[in-house]
Amino acid sequence: MAELTLFSTMVCPMPFTLRKKLFHFLSENPIVAKVQYGLKITFIFVAVLFVDAVQRMVRIAQEGAAAKAKTDMADVRTETNYAARRFYAQRNLYLTGATLFLSLLLARVFYIVLDFIHVQENFTALQTKVARQSGASGEAEELRKRINELEAELKVNQGKDRDFDTLKKQASQQNAEYNRLADEHNKSTGAVSNKKAD
Repeated sequence: MAELTLFSTMVCPMPFTLRKKLFHFLSENPIVAKVQYGLKITFIFVAVLFVDAVQRMVRIAQEGAAAKAKTDMADVRTETNYAARRFYAQRNLYLTGATLFLSLLLARVFYIVLDFIHVQENFTALQTKVARQSGASGEAEELRKRINELEAELKVNQGKDRDFDTLKKQASQQNAEYNRLADEHNKSTGAVSNKKAD
């Protein structure tokens, strides 16, 4: 009954923090460790009783088969005694077998739930780490976008500066060509410019 109660407590739904505290207490408390050690020794004795119950069941089954093979008239007290012995042997077999099975089940479920708690804690820690990194990476991504925008603006401005420089060169070349053509025209027509030299 104690094993069933403990098993029901272990698998019943409860908040994660309560389950975590309970299982950390059960796995780290030195008093609980001593109790577990004592229970392991007890289960060794239960295993011996289980083997004994199996042997008694086999022996009683063989006696029953031998009694049925005899054609003598059976006594009611003998049959009642046989039925009682068989009942006690079956009861002992079922009790010790169920106790051993539940002890194995409890140990396995305990370690599975403990592993689940550790995995859940690691998962929560990784989630918070990723959340912090995604916040930082979100800022970094925003800064990268801003840098790309500024670089695009700079390229456009540099392109405008190049266009302006090209336009200035063209204007100065056209001015020089105009002056050359005007001088040639004046020479050929003999006209003199009214401009004063600077």
